Amino acid sequence: MKRSFLIVLGFLLLPCIAHAVTLPTLSLGVKEAAGPEEVSTALQVLFVLTILSIAPAILLMTTAFTRIVIVLGFVRQAMGTQNMPPNQIIIGLALFLTFFIMSPVFNKINDTALQPYMNKKITQQAALDKSMEAMREFMFSQVQENELQLLVDITKKEQPADRKDLSTTILIPAFMLSELKLAFQMGFMIYVPFLVIDMIVASVLMSMGMMMLPPIVISLPFKLLLFVLVDGWHLVVGSLMKSFG
Repeated sequence: MKRSFLIVLGFLLLPCIAHAVTLPTLSLGVKEAAGPEEVSTALQVLFVLTILSIAPAILLMTTAFTRIVIVLGFVRQAMGTQNMPPNQIIIGLALFLTFFIMSPVFNKINDTALQPYMNKKITQQAALDKSMEAMREFMFSQVQENELQLLVDITKKEQPADRKDLSTTILIPAFMLSELKLAFQMGFMIYVPFLVIDMIVASVLMSMGMMMLPPIVISLPFKLLLFVLVDGWHLVVGSLMKSFG
């Protein structure tokens, strides 16, 4: 009875409490600018919001994430385990491996760009330039010349004499093409032993006249056994880490 009375009393006092306490509100609107400064500020805010919305995609495409997540996806498909490991596990492992590989680059950005900017030793533009320089250095260490030459030929620009003359708009897609190419090469090498097992199992089932039995049902345990015996995750992750050396 006492508990019910307290609940009813709370409901009765709720409008009074809401009226006495002023809650903050957030309003967004468009109004006429009083001067060019307000227009410039609004454009800067819009630009920052746009960058923040596409920043995750930019970071993922300019780091080691692309190669890692594709190779891990090939491992799952080659074994035929469908959704095992789940997508969350694959992406999570790819993210942590990306942080591990990119830690020297991120540390360099922190030491040469972020911390000096936070301490007001360099300007914002200088911090951005130093950050981009560190990322360009990593991408140049992984990109292949064929992809760079392809994009330079497509743009019909003069042949750059040095890396500094090569624009980032050419470097990023060339880096992504290189990552896709190497990831698919590694995926092919991963597929080969599992494909051999599938072919052997299918041939045995055909010779026994068991044509109605799907070969994947029989080959899956053997593929899992092979993967466990050779310590497959150790080999895959080790090969990925060494490919960025």
